[in-house]
Amino acid sequence: MNKKELRKKYKELRSTLSFDEIEDLSLQIANQSLKLPVWNYENYHVFLSIHEHKEVQTDYLLHILNGKDKNVIVSRSDFETRTMNHVLLTDNVIIKKNEWNIPEPQNGFSVANDLIDVVFIPLLAYDVFGNRVGYGKGFYDTFLSKCKPNVVKIGLSFFDAEPIITDAYELDIRLDYCITPNNIYDFGS
Repeated sequence: MNKKELRKKYKELRSTLSFDEIEDLSLQIANQSLKLPVWNYENYHVFLSIHEHKEVQTDYLLHILNGKDKNVIVSRSDFETRTMNHVLLTDNVIIKKNEWNIPEPQNGFSVANDLIDVVFIPLLAYDVFGNRVGYGKGFYDTFLSKCKPNVVKIGLSFFDAEPIITDAYELDIRLDYCITPNNIYDFGS
């Protein structure tokens, strides 16, 4: 399937999940994350879930990171430039939803892309090669292209991998891992 078909398919699949199912599956994904060999780093970028899109809820992951005393970084989107500005998440950071229902920091200390060690990535679909499909705006492609080459890229999904994304580009930035409630896909990191 191509990216457009996959976006449609996975938006429909997500829409069938109840909010209780999303909470349960998100907790399972957070627990699976503990099996990854990524906990020796300092700086972890985490997306703040869009409740209305029925994304994987990252609250459980945030609790794990805080419990491990890691630096958590969140972003604010600039829709004119399709870029993201990153902020260290502290108790003083105010989070508000923007007009697209994306929870974003309103203040905080800026963090440069090259300081980020691990990125947890929202996605709609991905394939067995680590290619991913997001919402199609390119925010994460732009962001990841500015990170250091060895940044660890981890997708979070309720669903298993597709066999192939037929229109994946050679220059698309692939995942290193994808975590589902029952599996961790390792794409040869």
